[in-house]
Amino acid sequence: MSSQTAEIIDDEKYLPENPWICNIPVLIAVIIFVLDGTIANVALPHMAGSFSATRDESMWILTSYLIASGIVIPSVDFFSKFFGRKNFYVISILLFTFASLLCGMAQNLGQMVFFRILQGAGGGGIVPLSQAIMMESFPKKRRGTAMAVFGMGVIIAPIVGPVLGGWITDNWTWPWIFFINVPLGCFAAIIASKLLFNPPYSRRQKGVKLDGIGFFFLILWLCTLQVFFDKGNNADWFNAAWIRWIFAVSMISMIAFFVSQWKRKDTLIDLSVFKDKNFVIGTFIQVVMQAVLYASIAILPQFLQSMMGYTAFLSGRSMMPRGLGSLTATIVCAFIADKVDKRLLVAIGLCFLGGAGLFFGFLNLQIANINIMIPNYFMGFGLGLSMVPIINLSLDTISNKQMTNASGIQNLLKNIGGAIGTSLVATMLTRFAQVHQFMMVGHLNELNPVYIERIKATAGALAQYTHSSVATYMAQYSMYGQLIKQSTLWAFMDAFRIFGLMCILIIPLLLLLDHKKHA
Repeated sequence: MSSQTAEIIDDEKYLPENPWICNIPVLIAVIIFVLDGTIANVALPHMAGSFSATRDESMWILTSYLIASGIVIPSVDFFSKFFGRKNFYVISILLFTFASLLCGMAQNLGQMVFFRILQGAGGGGIVPLSQAIMMESFPKKRRGTAMAVFGMGVIIAPIVGPVLGGWITDNWTWPWIFFINVPLGCFAAIIASKLLFNPPYSRRQKGVKLDGIGFFFLILWLCTLQVFFDKGNNADWFNAAWIRWIFAVSMISMIAFFVSQWKRKDTLIDLSVFKDKNFVIGTFIQVVMQAVLYASIAILPQFLQSMMGYTAFLSGRSMMPRGLGSLTATIVCAFIADKVDKRLLVAIGLCFLGGAGLFFGFLNLQIANINIMIPNYFMGFGLGLSMVPIINLSLDTISNKQMTNASGIQNLLKNIGGAIGTSLVATMLTRFAQVHQFMMVGHLNELNPVYIERIKATAGALAQYTHSSVATYMAQYSMYGQLIKQSTLWAFMDAFRIFGLMCILIIPLLLLLDHKKHA
């Protein structure tokens, strides 16, 4: 009998009698945490106004949350051993809930940023621990169904977040987007302490020491990396000396962190999971998908509001079909994930995801709302159909004892993937719009008969209201405004196409994954 087979048999000893009951608090906790990652986006202008903050300053309300959660995510294995996983999970929920209450009561930007750091620190352990607990609570042959249910929270919550946040902000006030976490968080913490499955290997261990060196390099790496992603585009990236320094410090800290984790004992994370081929390839695919998910969540509302004239709530509502698509896919996965090759499901999902991105890349400003809803539905369907099985595939060959550690590393890298996607799409929009504007502006000259004809027609219509010279100037300004709008539209289209192609290009990687059917 191989060591891996022995580990699987050993894992089967520690399974709860009713895993669905045990995981009720898990599902509630993961939904409120993931929801909070996007629900504040649409309320950001309102919060900035309340705190008399600029747009750039208000962005720290979002980034401070991501930084804090990113630091805690890879540390979940250590804290689970130090406190015991069940205790740490309940502590995380309570800290997240209490910080949510404080966020709603914040009086200035400084307080809000500090409370968001506490909220991110509390919530950072929720997703990887929830993922590990869900995987461990079920035998391997039923993990596909379990991950389908888990995927409903992870995939649908970020999509519902902007809609719910817009509705709450418009009908109540922005503090309520944080206050709604309080009753749900308290309920989740109470039933987690009562129902959560607590196998012997996840209980508190004696003699666990904090890896201070690794923790220092982790904080330095993620903080500088987040600043680089947030401020890089506004500072023209590497053309700014301070951005180059920030990036250099981030990369050196990253290398130092991984070297310290590889060479030393009693570290925050165990890098031995990278010896597992499924884990490495599956995690890379998830990082790309996370980048596409967060980039699309950022780019589509911007397109609808700036180009189509939608309100914040209407643009958020236009994202709802994506949630319905994800819900449909997770239901499908729940029934067939354990019966078919999961690699096939992921490939089909990526095709839907990439196809929807390419479809968005051929829209124009004369579209109806149905032209947004249909590809959104298929994009959500593709996300649900691919995300759930790939999580299962990437962790299928990981033992239960390594599950918490592997989930922490995986979610850290996915968090970074989301940050890269958001930053990359902002840069794409800026640079592609400049490129298209440069290519088009040469056609606005007196040698272009079409341009002259339109200037004369517009100026003639305006001449009855003002002097002819002023009318000509206004006509030229109007034509240039149309050029700016068109170049921005093409920038959006290019970004959609690139993210669609990214999903299709990673499909061949699925052939490198091992797939084993569990009896």
